Amino acid sequence: MTAADIDETVRAAIHATWRVAQPRLIATLSRMLRDVPLAEELTQDALVAALEAWPGIGVPDNPGAWLMTTARRRALDHLRRGRMLADKHDMLARDMLQEQEAVPDFEAALDDDIGDELLRLIFTACHPILSREARAALALRMICGLTTSEIARAYLVPDATISQRIVRAKRTLSGSGLAYETPSGEALSERLASVLEVVYLIFNEGYVAARGDEWLRPQLCDEALRMGRVLAGLAPDEPEVHGLVALMDLNASRARARTDANGDPILLMDQDRTLWDWLQIRDGLRSLERATELGGQAGFYALQAAIAACHARAETAAATNWRRIAQLYGELAQLVRSPVIELNRAVAVGMALGPQAGLDVLDTIAGEPALASYHHLPAVRGDFLQKLGRLAEARQAFEAAAHLASNGRERALMQRRAAALDARKV
Repeated sequence: MTAADIDETVRAAIHATWRVAQPRLIATLSRMLRDVPLAEELTQDALVAALEAWPGIGVPDNPGAWLMTTARRRALDHLRRGRMLADKHDMLARDMLQEQEAVPDFEAALDDDIGDELLRLIFTACHPILSREARAALALRMICGLTTSEIARAYLVPDATISQRIVRAKRTLSGSGLAYETPSGEALSERLASVLEVVYLIFNEGYVAARGDEWLRPQLCDEALRMGRVLAGLAPDEPEVHGLVALMDLNASRARARTDANGDPILLMDQDRTLWDWLQIRDGLRSLERATELGGQAGFYALQAAIAACHARAETAAATNWRRIAQLYGELAQLVRSPVIELNRAVAVGMALGPQAGLDVLDTIAGEPALASYHHLPAVRGDFLQKLGRLAEARQAFEAAAHLASNGRERALMQRRAAALDARKV
């Protein structure tokens, strides 16, 4: 193995560890320092230390623990160096020293910190002092480890827009002196919608990764589900909490059927439904029933869960009630103005009434600026065109989708679909 190969192996290990450990490190340091932006800064310092040290010393046996130890030391150095002219910081430094002595197993500490600490951080970042857009962006970037590009993809806005929101939010949060807490009562209610939005977007990123070579990021789905269930315990009478848990459970139930042995995507209509997790489907349907009992059947997450339930209840792809799904997307479109919802409605209409009907809906949103770089738009168009026998146009649409896709697995899927049409000598 060459030096270049070793360096590449180390870089890959650092990248993999960082994606998992970053939220946990920030959660740990935020609890200690009571300063989320400062915690993120010191966590970044730990990453730089790994990039400098690991090529020489090799990847540690417990890389997450190494990062945790380094980040804690940076936090202690920060407090000692400045002394901060306040007794509070002396106390925090003593507490940190005592905690290090009491918990020498830093890998165990890393695992412990992923509990409610992460949710507490999200509640802190979702304080009403920040704008709604800034709350979610800050939480997703700093706390949940998503990149600026991944967040921008979720909101269909330029990377620079998200970057500016995050910078402004950090400045506001740093100077606000906000309590680091999981609120209760009215304070919880006023932050809950933003927290649900963050959890929803974390799950979506895990369900279909925006970038990289893997289509799924199961750890993000699992973490979003865990937080959703904690929220259901904190706010048991909030229907949208149950709606979100239902949506995540019903979608996650298809995980084993969504990729083949090589990790390549298998689209919904082609999945082996015997691989779906029927216990998880049952749990999802129960949560949806609870949301309905609380009067939340018309909520944003409950409507999406009802759509997922239509798929879950269909024993075969052919048995799917597409007319009902199209109706539910229509209700969702009345609730939230979104070109992505309209795109999904076009799919449902096309399945219920035929590809030309779906293409007609698609044409109404083809000029939406937010969809200009959204690869699902040409992908859906290509599917409709293929069904209509317009194969040359379909191939061009799939090629356009492949060009726009930033996830390697999705890009390869679109390329295969285009090549399959090319093989038919269109």
